Amino acid sequence: MLKQIEGSHGVAEAVALCRPEVICAYPITPQTHIVEDLGALVKSGKIENCEYINVESEFAALSVGIGSSAAGARTYTATASQGMLFMAEAVYNASGLGLPIVMTVGNRSIGAPINIWNDQSDSMSMRDAGWIQLFVEDNQQAVDMHIQAFKIAEALSLPVMVCMDGFILTHAIEGIDVPDQKQVDKFLPPFVPRQVLDPEDPVSIGAMVGPEAFTEVRYIAHKKQKEALDLIPQINEDFKQIFGRDSGGLISTTNTEDADTVVVTLGSVIGTIEEAIDEQDEKIGALTIRSFRPFPLEQIRSALKDAKRVVVFEKCFAVGIGGIVANNVRMAMSGTNIPVYEVIAGLGGRPITRKSLHKLFKDAVKDNLEDVTFMDLNKDVVDRELEREHKLIQAGSVAENILRDGGVVNAAKTT
Repeated sequence: MLKQIEGSHGVAEAVALCRPEVICAYPITPQTHIVEDLGALVKSGKIENCEYINVESEFAALSVGIGSSAAGARTYTATASQGMLFMAEAVYNASGLGLPIVMTVGNRSIGAPINIWNDQSDSMSMRDAGWIQLFVEDNQQAVDMHIQAFKIAEALSLPVMVCMDGFILTHAIEGIDVPDQKQVDKFLPPFVPRQVLDPEDPVSIGAMVGPEAFTEVRYIAHKKQKEALDLIPQINEDFKQIFGRDSGGLISTTNTEDADTVVVTLGSVIGTIEEAIDEQDEKIGALTIRSFRPFPLEQIRSALKDAKRVVVFEKCFAVGIGGIVANNVRMAMSGTNIPVYEVIAGLGGRPITRKSLHKLFKDAVKDNLEDVTFMDLNKDVVDRELEREHKLIQAGSVAENILRDGGVVNAAKTT
């Protein structure tokens, strides 16, 4: 049914259609509307046979989720930003124990300095924690991907993050085709856990593993992620047969066949990038990564093999080295001699404009980009702060100084 609703509400309805048995909830912007809606659906009886558990922290939310999943319940939770960091120990535990929990991440920057707006640093901080990470481009995909996520998680007995850009998607109101219960039931079978705690047949889950077995345990986790490279496209095909939409898979491409320059992205920014590409005369294509973990090396290499250059556009970076996604793309392009440029943009919610993209594309096609480019970086403010730090022993807070220099806040004059 087509509905004009907020992205968060659409996700809540999709999760409800998957018949979760335990929902562990702790609010943090921008995912709060999702768990609020689910709470209302459980209270009203629209989600049957489901226990909605309010907890005191994000760490508790996933810890309760680990317990419920180990007990054999289809389990869901959501988080963002600092909440992701607070539950970090449990994030690793959930994947290490092979528990098929589904979690929405409303992507938001990580402080300090505190910032509640969108980038993808929270998901990227957990990129090697052993979870499958799926990124969505719009709210229709967000709805569809949550339904696929439960099937993927339960087929592999691995947890899945569905990552959607905070505010840009979570709070955007648009037309979404929300499936009906019969469709979802046809696609998603009842949960049959691979491992389960049963008082009548007691076992240990999460036992101590020493050096004699730890390598093998970790290798199996790696192998299951590799299996997902075949399973994710297969489940997307099953989804297309029932729902008539291509909302999943490993990657999607636009005009990459005859493009000299291909822009690689993940998340909602692809919409703005495709608009800007349409306004250019140069041959520019786009590739969007939908599955960041596992990372589809072969598929990306095949899609980019005829490009003259690749520009990886990302909303996060590793301090001290550069783009995170770009480093993965370079692995895919190893031995091809195709240059891979990194563009960092949108940090902390900074607007990504078509004007800036047009300039970026013109520089890219001429190979005038640096290896790592920070789009719209205010060099004057940066140079002023670095000079201040060289001159003054007590230069003060970097964040506060930059806010003052940029005229964002009124405060005592900095030297």
